[in-house]
Amino acid sequence: MAWGGVEAAQVQRGRVSGSGHEIGHLHGDRLADLPFPVRVREELVAAGKAWEHHVLPQTGWTSYRIRDEGDVEGALELFRMNYERLVDRGKG
Repeated sequence: MAWGGVEAAQVQRGRVSGSGHEIGHLHGDRLADLPFPVRVREELVAAGKAWEHHVLPQTGWTSYRIRDEGDVEGALELFRMNYERLVDRGKG
C-alpha cells in the first residue's frame, strides 16, 4: 500500500471494483495472480519468474506460487513490475 495510488480491496471472485486497474490479487497467502500483456507473460514464464495462470493459461494473466518466505520477494517483484508498467502508461 506504500506505492502511490495503490489500495487493498476485497472483491467478489472474478470482479474488480472501482475505476482503477488491478495490479494483481492474492488467493489466501499461497497464490498471487497478476495480469500482464501476453508478450510480457510469455517472457516471465520463459524466464521461470511466473507460471501461466492456473485457470486462464491462454491470457496474459500469470500465477505465482508462494510456498515459503523465500518466495515472497519474487511475488513482490511481479507486483512492482506490474505497478511500474501501469504508472508508465499513465494509469497508476
